[in-house]
Amino acid sequence: MPIPAACLADDDAGNRPLHLLMKDEVQGWLDARPERERRWLDATGFKAEPGAVRVLPGEDGGAAAAFAVLSERPCLWDVAAARDALPPGAAWRIEDPAKRVDPAEAALGWRLAAYRFDRYRKDAGEGPSLAVDADARRRAEGLSDAIALGRDLVNTPAGDLGPEALCAAIAEAAEALGARTKSVVGDALLAEDWPAIHAVGRAGPEAPRLLDVAWGEKDAPKLTLVGKGVCFDTGGLDIKPASGMLLMKKDMGGAAAMAALALAVIRAGLPVRLRLLVPAVENSISATSFRPGDVVRTRKGLTIEVGNTDAEGRVILADALHEAASENPDLILDAATLTGAARVALGPELPVLFAPQDGVAGGILEAGEAAFEPLWRLPLHQPYRAYIKSRIADLNNAGAKPFAGAITAALFLQSFAGEGDWAHLDLFGWNDEARPGRPKGGEAMAVRPLLAYLKGRYAR
Repeated sequence: MPIPAACLADDDAGNRPLHLLMKDEVQGWLDARPERERRWLDATGFKAEPGAVRVLPGEDGGAAAAFAVLSERPCLWDVAAARDALPPGAAWRIEDPAKRVDPAEAALGWRLAAYRFDRYRKDAGEGPSLAVDADARRRAEGLSDAIALGRDLVNTPAGDLGPEALCAAIAEAAEALGARTKSVVGDALLAEDWPAIHAVGRAGPEAPRLLDVAWGEKDAPKLTLVGKGVCFDTGGLDIKPASGMLLMKKDMGGAAAMAALALAVIRAGLPVRLRLLVPAVENSISATSFRPGDVVRTRKGLTIEVGNTDAEGRVILADALHEAASENPDLILDAATLTGAARVALGPELPVLFAPQDGVAGGILEAGEAAFEPLWRLPLHQPYRAYIKSRIADLNNAGAKPFAGAITAALFLQSFAGEGDWAHLDLFGWNDEARPGRPKGGEAMAVRPLLAYLKGRYAR
């Protein structure tokens, strides 16, 4: 298991206390503690700054208690930071009389900090455990398990996670929660009119495919999620340099995030009719590769001139987004590791958000701030559509100018997303540096903000 089940325990008042304190509370709290603890803190150079965590020794030399100095806006990441600083094997309970951190959020931060990708190298260490009540534990486990699966998918190398394995892993997890799944594979994509997905993936060592997951009551509002599932991206015939391929196992990070969100929606029992679409391919080089200058037909009937085979993600999303829009759902959300331009603009930590409707965009941004996982909105600047015009087809998949790459990619997708509520996330899918609760490596980005937004939108 990527998150040890034992990292959360049943509520037990006998466990060691972990006190959560604001910076201006620390001195008064310490004044009431035994003198030996104050002397020890002075000797170790303790400074009461947000993020500081200290274990206090007991008379027997073992850990008697601990305290963590909270951020100005206390949150789950403070608890995650505390978990990383506590000794292994010990059992703790949180002392937070002012209830600055919701118990379920504290448990979630603890579990996310306990995540380890151990498929190839086992971590035999036993981390600390946290005692929480049953409700907080249930809420934390459902969401953290979904995020952990997303992280596992991104972290797994393409040699072990091609299109077949990606779709199988998502289908297995969804079916275990009562969802229905089906796949369209290989040349069946042509027979069932998914031509763009087939064109991009036909050169891969595994057949391209489309995973379709459904859950919920028929009369509930329709929510459709779409995730880019490029399991490895060589760039195709417009081949990437070696340095550009090092992290391309994560090019299915959009599919991982949307799969994690779908599982979290089901676990939360939201009153929606959920559909998840994952076009899964490998963008490879062979005699059957799609070529620069080719014209690809889409499920919508629009044609795409291939300006660059390394802009393949938007091509497979075109088919899936049109299918999503054809049912006139209440909301479409898509996520993709789509452009380097988004990372140049906002770096690795901030997903880029595009949404034509201000209400949708505002709701997601507000949820991101509240969840301590912010996003940033960029405009769907319509004059830039001129950059993706083609002389011989309806669209070109690569911008004619080296500007606004994230925007032109989003405008391309908007051509297939219909007129209803829609939001597109251009994300990195990877923690470039370790932060509390977010180890370096694959990440199911924006799942928590999107789930919070969906709860607010669809709560009964």
